[in-house]
Amino acid sequence: MLLLALDTATPAVTVALHDGHDVIASSSQVDARRHGELLLPTIDRVLAEAGSRLDAVTGIVVGVGPGPYTGLRVGLMTADTFGLALGVPVHGVCTLDGLAYAADLEGPFVVATDARRKEVYWARYADSRTRLTEPAVDRPADIAEQVAGLPAVGAGALLYPDTFPKAHEPEHVSAAALARLAAERLAAGEELPAPRPLYLRRPDAQVPKNYKVVTPK
Repeated sequence: MLLLALDTATPAVTVALHDGHDVIASSSQVDARRHGELLLPTIDRVLAEAGSRLDAVTGIVVGVGPGPYTGLRVGLMTADTFGLALGVPVHGVCTLDGLAYAADLEGPFVVATDARRKEVYWARYADSRTRLTEPAVDRPADIAEQVAGLPAVGAGALLYPDTFPKAHEPEHVSAAALARLAAERLAAGEELPAPRPLYLRRPDAQVPKNYKVVTPK
């Protein structure tokens, strides 16, 4: 097994390579505006560090969000393209699950990432491997009662200490955590979700109002 894992659902552009036993190379950069520019060079760097080639990869793991439309689709389209070109399966993993796995907390806790517009993408977890709720997007104040008293991880939790007073790192997801989680689930015979995006809301870009369509006569 040689899994190439990547995620662009948060400001982090993160890539890792897993050989079926553990992560053998990884790299992450935080830049919310350059997912498209950074992803392929990061993949090249990780492959070079591992002394491997892209055609040796036997599976792709990609974070499916939730996340902003523009950044999230960069990773998903890259994963789909590699899967088709290499003829290998593409596995989806919820980005929040990757953060929960990396946090390695015991007992109930919350993962929350920054959804912009003064909102967070979030979910509750029983432990680092067990999600209790479906991912959602809400204003922190609107979920304060649901998360009261619980530890929290992720950039969204760190941004809103009034709602998440017990917030701490990791701030962003790492592809290394995604790869380890996916490899663990695959080894247990679990079927991973299809690589379909969890947008949870419409993209920020909208067609302008009163847009005039010009057609030839």
